[in-house]
Amino acid sequence: MRRLLARRSQRGQSLVEFAMILPVIMFLLLGMVEMGFAINHNTSIVTATRQGARVGAELVNGSSVHHCSDSTNAATVDPQIIAAVEGVLTSPGSPVAVSQVTQIVIFEVKDDGTAAHNMTPSGNKNVWVSSVDGTGHPTGTLLPGSTTQHMYFAPGTPSSYPASGRCGTAPASGIGISITYTYKFITPLGAIVASLGASQIQMTDQTTMALEPPSP
Repeated sequence: MRRLLARRSQRGQSLVEFAMILPVIMFLLLGMVEMGFAINHNTSIVTATRQGARVGAELVNGSSVHHCSDSTNAATVDPQIIAAVEGVLTSPGSPVAVSQVTQIVIFEVKDDGTAAHNMTPSGNKNVWVSSVDGTGHPTGTLLPGSTTQHMYFAPGTPSSYPASGRCGTAPASGIGISITYTYKFITPLGAIVASLGASQIQMTDQTTMALEPPSP
């Protein structure tokens, strides 16, 4: 009888211990899954800034002959950069919710390495902000080459970095793209974290590239 009571006591103790440690295990598992989702989202953001910077570096001021003095197509440069960024963000393999991208910044990188981006108030930069309707459909600038399809972003302020003045020579030898994205928790971990006052994470990534030098 005593042995039977001892076994029951041990089983009861084990159940209590398991009940105490189960929430910790679940929290850790949810944290690992959520981290995987967050890394996946961040990877898409990184890829998008690289694609935007690459397009900006190639287009420079929009000159068809690649001359600093020819800025006939300068007005099309920034929309093409934003379209390139958006193309990555909305691609089939991207988990990013474009409506949660709060802004895209096209900024100048000088020959001494200094730059202006969305985290600093000074320097030449063009800010593009989210532009969607109540159902999440794009209402921003027209997609380059289209007369009906709009992008998810529209020009904001400041706008102090005109494409017409870009040239692959000093003192403005580079261009940068910065994206600010609000990541919202996907797993039930979000509800737990929300009770602590934080239900989302702000992600920011930027890429800089040298502008293509002008043709001789």
